[in-house]
Amino acid sequence: MVHQSLHFQGVENADQVNRITTALMMLDGVDSVEVGRHGAEVEGRARRELLIEAVQSLNLGIEVK
Repeated sequence: MVHQSLHFQGVENADQVNRITTALMMLDGVDSVEVGRHGAEVEGRARRELLIEAVQSLNLGIEVK
């Protein structure tokens, strides 16, 4: 299993955290996710590019690195 870290800027509330968590967990290849205001820790085989795209597709104005 692969561990990946994403870093966020612009996450302001629990609703955004919940939406990000849901978007990441729905991706094929993601086994577990822990999301906070400053980033996410993802376990699984999903490609990093797909993780970033999933967060950006929410159109929350969040910068993802």
